[in-house]
Amino acid sequence: MRFIPIISLLLGSWLALPAAATEAQDWLERLADAGQSQSFQGTFVYERNGSFSTHRIWHRVDEAGVVRERLLQLDGPDQEVLHVDGRTQCVSGTLADEVGDYQAWSARDLSSQRLLESYDLRVIGESRVAGRAAVVLALSPRDQHRYGVELHLDQESALPLKSLLLNDKGQLLERFQYTQFDLGASPTDQQLQSGAGCRPVTASKAATEVVGAWRSDWLPPGFTLSRVAERRSPVSDEQVTSLVYFDGLARFSVFVEPLHGVMAEDARSQLGPTAAVSRRLATADGDVMVTVVGEIPLGTAERVALSMRAIDGQALQ
Repeated sequence: MRFIPIISLLLGSWLALPAAATEAQDWLERLADAGQSQSFQGTFVYERNGSFSTHRIWHRVDEAGVVRERLLQLDGPDQEVLHVDGRTQCVSGTLADEVGDYQAWSARDLSSQRLLESYDLRVIGESRVAGRAAVVLALSPRDQHRYGVELHLDQESALPLKSLLLNDKGQLLERFQYTQFDLGASPTDQQLQSGAGCRPVTASKAATEVVGAWRSDWLPPGFTLSRVAERRSPVSDEQVTSLVYFDGLARFSVFVEPLHGVMAEDARSQLGPTAAVSRRLATADGDVMVTVVGEIPLGTAERVALSMRAIDGQALQ
């Protein structure tokens, strides 16, 4: 495999030839549609903070274009998640939070101009993953508010066979990689049937209230509010609504949780690529804890947490 470290790309991105950038953008265009048009199944490994886990995936696109996908962890805790057209239908454990987004590389936002404004994009070589020929793309951040990504795309389908998340020194933060991949193998109804422990996920009625009650005075360039989700609170372990921000590649969530008199301290931590910053904030309706969690640098998460404001004194009840 021909390989150029991400740090070298960061230092020499101004030398990139327009033709190389165009080739890389063409691959992104293919990737944007790949997961919406092709069925497959396989086994992949996920590495984070020195820990490995193995997962099975079944991904089917039916004749009507409906995409169904099931992820199942094969070692450690019994965890799974079921998606239909990108929406989580049921989940057990924390699998959706840990590896669910790694199957979102085919999101159409990947080909957006917003993404190209935030990352320098290049084809940097070829590789072989799970016995299949792949092309290697490097997405190098144009600022300090996001990490670099190296994508190995299947040359036949443009589906991602491997991805590496890298810091500004080129050090590996996270790895997603197939060990077995069957293209065109359409999963059966039985394979897409979730287990008894997979709990249904329903939309939150509080979502509109959260969006209407809070705003951010500052966001990293390129990030916009993409959706509102239900996640487990980093503060109380309860289910709360979070605001999810997306730049076309990276995501982070902002949790706003009423404390109801509970004592909680400000906190900050960095575990591998994931930053978590909690800040206690006083509002007219009582104190809340604002927590920013995502695969962004710690300084960026801190700045977002400090920028959150209640609109007209509003807060969650």
